[in-house]
Amino acid sequence: MATDDVDLIVEQWRRERAGMRPEPMAVFGRIYRLARLVGDRQEKVYAGWGIGRGEFDVLAALRRSGPPYTLAPKALAASLMLTSGGMTGRLDRLERAGLVRRAPDPADRRALRVSLTDEGRRVVEESAEAGLEVQRRILDALPPADRDRLADLLRDLLAAAEAEPPDRAG
Repeated sequence: MATDDVDLIVEQWRRERAGMRPEPMAVFGRIYRLARLVGDRQEKVYAGWGIGRGEFDVLAALRRSGPPYTLAPKALAASLMLTSGGMTGRLDRLERAGLVRRAPDPADRRALRVSLTDEGRRVVEESAEAGLEVQRRILDALPPADRDRLADLLRDLLAAAEAEPPDRAG
């Protein structure tokens, strides 16, 4: 079996701190490195459409919402775990680029709704396919059954992390 930099790090900790038990680094170190590598590659792909990962996430949330591809800014911010200020900055950039439009909510004129423009829909659909291709090329290193098993294991691990009370850190 091949070794990688994470194996080296785990082994160094074992050598330097015999009682430490650094095995979780073998999993989370790889998850972190994989997320960074793939995220950086997707970021380069999205740049071809003049957007970054943050803007892609907003466009994708609108597109996934289904017709008429419209959400309230608060709903968008909540789904992307952003502050209202962070969401405003992204929406400003996307609106200047002609990819979204903000308009008063017909049900509550004090509120806003954010909608994909036709150009925004085109950009998110094309860039989503290109981003998925980056992921597919990497996943092709695993047989289909292993991909399914990995997805199941990561789902279980994510559920365990989400169930962990935040005050247990440290």
